[in-house]
Amino acid sequence: MTDNAPQTDKPAGKTIDANDRARLDQIFMQVILDVQAQAQQTQPAQASNLAAMFHKELVTDALQGCAMLIAGWNQGVIDEAGLTRSAKALRGLELPELAARLERLRQIDEA
Repeated sequence: MTDNAPQTDKPAGKTIDANDRARLDQIFMQVILDVQAQAQQTQPAQASNLAAMFHKELVTDALQGCAMLIAGWNQGVIDEAGLTRSAKALRGLELPELAARLERLRQIDEA
């Protein structure tokens, strides 16, 4: 039995045209790499095991959201779940400006 049905396993989010994706790939990756680097450089707000645990969880969420965004980008989509996950984690890490920069990826092809 063969399955010739079109693949519909793309993540939910805004579709990016292949030409736009090729043109904007470097900008997209610069934002993602900056988010990853800055999230990893943060420190827990307090010196306690509980604060360290929550901090690690937020950093992990930010990085996993970035991975989701990269996977979506490779499929021609701005992954909404990944974007939301990363932005929420960045705000939890007290990086609201970086979260806003990441959220502007929704309009990356509108410039």
